[in-house]
Amino acid sequence: MRCIDTVPEVDLRGKRVLVRAGFDVPLDARGEVSDLFRVKRGVMTLSYLHDLGAKIIVLSHIGRELTDTNAPVSRALSHHIPLTYIPDLLGGMAQTAISAMREGDILMLENLRRDPREVANDDAFAQELALCGDVYVDDAFSAMHRAHTSIVGIPKFLPSYVGLLARDEIRSLSLARTPVQPSIAILGGSKFETKQPLVGELLKRYDQLFLTGALANDVYKAKGYPTGKSLISKQLPAKEVLAHPHFLAPIDVTVVGADSQARVKKPSSVGTEDMIVDIGPDSLALVAAHLEQAKFILWNGPTGIYEQGFAHYTHAIAAMVAKRVAAGAQAVIGGGDTAAAIEGSGISFETLGFVSTGGGAMLDYLLHGTLPGIEALA
Repeated sequence: MRCIDTVPEVDLRGKRVLVRAGFDVPLDARGEVSDLFRVKRGVMTLSYLHDLGAKIIVLSHIGRELTDTNAPVSRALSHHIPLTYIPDLLGGMAQTAISAMREGDILMLENLRRDPREVANDDAFAQELALCGDVYVDDAFSAMHRAHTSIVGIPKFLPSYVGLLARDEIRSLSLARTPVQPSIAILGGSKFETKQPLVGELLKRYDQLFLTGALANDVYKAKGYPTGKSLISKQLPAKEVLAHPHFLAPIDVTVVGADSQARVKKPSSVGTEDMIVDIGPDSLALVAAHLEQAKFILWNGPTGIYEQGFAHYTHAIAAMVAKRVAAGAQAVIGGGDTAAAIEGSGISFETLGFVSTGGGAMLDYLLHGTLPGIEALA
């Protein structure tokens, strides 16, 4: 797998470079980008190619509906780099715009998933896309776990490289698969059934694995504790997980009861009308004791339902991670929810080690050590 920065400038100037970007970002009620993290990170490769005089054609998807559009992404991107949005993918408008490109121009085409052949990994669609460019660059780490046409199909037909963002993602996550000791992994989110294989791997590779978020609810349920109205997965952790010497779970929780008041309780005291919304102070102290010693920290998933304002403990962990990074520890943080939950803490991402743009892609890479998009570039 080669990075685009290994290609001589003379071989890129004036060439049409298809850049598969990972701009599947959330939108607010006005239809504008509400989280600029992936947008800002994705500018790095585009700026590099722009400065070399390449003709850059940005391919990306957004949302799940055929009507979803890249228009708001193009508006957000335009604040960071000059580009032109083309509300077309492979039609006459797109072809005319591509033919008229000059060195350094950047075009953003319409949502790839407007064509059902994108998700179907259709070779004919891959060939049609490939005809738009001379070189292909995959910078969409957040989509590299998808065996979709623009990820695994186009590399069959063009000289192909990884982008600067995706390169950095792979380097950092490779380190997270073989952490220096002492190490701690913090894993949140929901749906234990999808996380079970990764939980097993992290228990092998890390000195401590702390399950939090809705995954902790599954731990309580598996132990026979009451969980009230809390979110519970279809599958619960096995006894082997709960008894593993590297396994940690919150020892107190924040709940919201029928009166809408938040209270801290022990897991065994959760009421039938309670919903678990976050960890508690004793759990934070438990994590802090391990973080203070850690030389490598992996963190994916906030501790609580941050969208409802329960982000205090997530922010506290972020502050601890920043302190450890300042002291020389390595940290890899990921998942869109993690970054979004940290956003309002006042803690700069630059102080937190490496913050990944990947959600599912990050978890899949940690589990397998590769992704379909990486294999396609090999």
